Amino acid sequence: MELKIYTSKEEVAKRFSEYLVKITDSKEEVHIALSGGSTPKIVFDMLASEYGTDINWDNVHFYWGDERCVPPTHEESNYKMTLNHLFEKISIPAANIHRIQGEDDPAQEAKRYAQLLDDKLPKRKKTPQFDLVILGMGDDGHTASIFPHEIELWDAKANCAVAIHPDSGQRRITITGKIINNAKEVAFLVTGAGKAEKVEEIMKKEGDYANYPATLVAPTSGQLIWFLDSDAAKGLMSVGD
Repeated sequence: MELKIYTSKEEVAKRFSEYLVKITDSKEEVHIALSGGSTPKIVFDMLASEYGTDINWDNVHFYWGDERCVPPTHEESNYKMTLNHLFEKISIPAANIHRIQGEDDPAQEAKRYAQLLDDKLPKRKKTPQFDLVILGMGDDGHTASIFPHEIELWDAKANCAVAIHPDSGQRRITITGKIINNAKEVAFLVTGAGKAEKVEEIMKKEGDYANYPATLVAPTSGQLIWFLDSDAAKGLMSVGD
């Protein structure tokens, strides 16, 4: 695990964008799973405005680690957020965008997307392998759409599962632990003081850390990076740099 701690969300976005440019430069075809949330929104804006011409988007294929079961035009759609903040501002082939169809029946869509990953991604040990999985973490320690009350979904045999938000009851499609931990690289984007308690517990293995799905992120490649701002990392100054 590597910790990257920066002074602000904007600095996190800049450094992560530089990291992404390097990843996309190193391969002919790159498969990336995206995350929703406020921090990726800032990253997408910066990618489009500052690095949009530094990446050969023809070679980059985008997927999602999770999606709310809403239409692609809905304000809560992770796809819509990415469309507005990145795709509309860059030149990327439509065929390179592989969205989760949140408007469809959740169980059927989980199966369809699981098969899509199986068909589109290269394999490692017979399991689809992303070049990069981008993750966020909620205030409750959830990641992708695997929440503490359904932490068993992490070990599901399927590539994708249907998750239920603990408060709203909203259904979501999420990739499972087997896909996340099979990735070549995994990067967390975590900012804000609201995340500090869970970040500290996870890193120091204290409190209820074992009940947080984010704790289970441990790619077999060993390539795990946490991009944090100083607010989210305020309990870690003795742990990271």
